[in-house]
Amino acid sequence: MARWDIHPAGVYGVLSRTGTAAKNLSEAGSAIQGNLEEAASAAGTLTSQYGPYTSTVGLVGSALSQLAQHWGRDLLYIAERTSKSMEGADEATRCYLAGSLEQAANAQREAAREPKIDIPGTDGTNQHPEGR
Repeated sequence: MARWDIHPAGVYGVLSRTGTAAKNLSEAGSAIQGNLEEAASAAGTLTSQYGPYTSTVGLVGSALSQLAQHWGRDLLYIAERTSKSMEGADEATRCYLAGSLEQAANAQREAAREPKIDIPGTDGTNQHPEGR
């Protein structure tokens, strides 16, 4: 088993700063999503000239929608990975302080597992597209 030399105050300082950064990233992601939707709707529509006269999303709106879909999965992956890492570091440190190195190692190992991301309407795979 690996040797452990953890400085709990340092761990909790890093977790606090990481939590603040994660919150800021989440807020930025929400703002981007809203801005992309607004930009897509403001970009106009395509209307059939032959009837029935229906409008569909225009080319720019369609491209913005595809951009949001492509990066949305990555952003969810980052959020889930960050959450798992923070929870694992916290749990491993608590186990270390309690003197249970085996539980600390288990918490660390569990935190390193690939997060499962479920997005409605996707192909059902739960891993990051590049296997990261």
